[in-house]
Amino acid sequence: MNLDIDACNIRQGGGVTHLSQLLHAADPIAAGFNRVTVWTCKATAASLPDRPWLVKRSAPWMEAALPLRMAGQQFRLPKELDAAACDVLFSPGGTLPAWCPVPAVTMSQNMLPFEPLEAALFGRFSPMRLKMRLLRSTQGRSFRRADGIIFLTQYAATAVSKALGGVPSNLALIPHGVEPRFIQAPRPQRRLADCSAQNPFRVLYVSILMPYKHQVQVAHAANQLRSAGVPIEMRFIGPPWGRYGQQFRALLDELDPKREFLLWSGAEPFDALHNFYQNADAFVFASSCENLPNILIEAMAAGLPIASSDRGPMPEVLGDAGVYFDPEMPASIAEALRKLALDAPLRANLAEMAWRKAQAYSWERCARDTFEFIAQVARQ
Repeated sequence: MNLDIDACNIRQGGGVTHLSQLLHAADPIAAGFNRVTVWTCKATAASLPDRPWLVKRSAPWMEAALPLRMAGQQFRLPKELDAAACDVLFSPGGTLPAWCPVPAVTMSQNMLPFEPLEAALFGRFSPMRLKMRLLRSTQGRSFRRADGIIFLTQYAATAVSKALGGVPSNLALIPHGVEPRFIQAPRPQRRLADCSAQNPFRVLYVSILMPYKHQVQVAHAANQLRSAGVPIEMRFIGPPWGRYGQQFRALLDELDPKREFLLWSGAEPFDALHNFYQNADAFVFASSCENLPNILIEAMAAGLPIASSDRGPMPEVLGDAGVYFDPEMPASIAEALRKLALDAPLRANLAEMAWRKAQAYSWERCARDTFEFIAQVARQ
């Protein structure tokens, strides 16, 4: 069989990471595929591994602006698939062509289109909220027409099905993996009494600055703890987004103008992120909208004690291996961080449990299950 992957709109971030790691770990021959063809732009193709069974195909319309790429995906890609003798299509971006000559499998990776209250955090008339409405429409149609759907968590499968009034029954739960460089056994926990303003209790939060990530509330929580005498240092890593990024920067200037305990370095290279995890004492994850919280899993794999949002799939992923808070309430976040900071034995126990849970997330398992599910759909 020949498998074709529609990656014509996958150009950066987590989408490229998922595709690259999936193909690095894949053994499609074992699943019954002789050839895998990826349709994508030249930049994404360059980030993918070279394999004897892998063909990378580009076309001029894949290098064009988004409207032309969308039109090409809908009306030109089906002809390309037909000419290439494709047997089954995999669309990890979540949108299928208007007409598909072969069985098609798609994937749900973005929860914002299906959680309107979260999208509304960007503003009632914001372009982002409009974009999420359009994605809900296009992905919703694709999910209903797909011959198979991959969800990353049970939470996502249930929420999307509820939002759309049902999805096809042929679905699979296949979470992403975590790269080995993030995996580090839990370290001995420092007592809070051994921390000071010069050697603080270091908490890390990695995520793009967006309203549903609640960095503003985390900064207020850290300020409350610092004002109460807890020697905490809160480090934020992530690129800013629009007005929220400006609001966050202004808040740091107000609460900690000398940057003594509220630190933000913007975006850091993905290849270097594991170093920041290894230098932290604890991790906080305050997102209220996720399909699969990959960053949370990285922190678990890094052996860190974690304070986490109680929304979305976070309790499903972290289970009883963390302390939880309401991400919209700085007082709730502060109490969770205080609980971690004051109790070193608790931190040690939670870090060990989280680290063990993270072992279930491997790219080898993700690749095997993904290709086996696609092959199953093709044979049906």
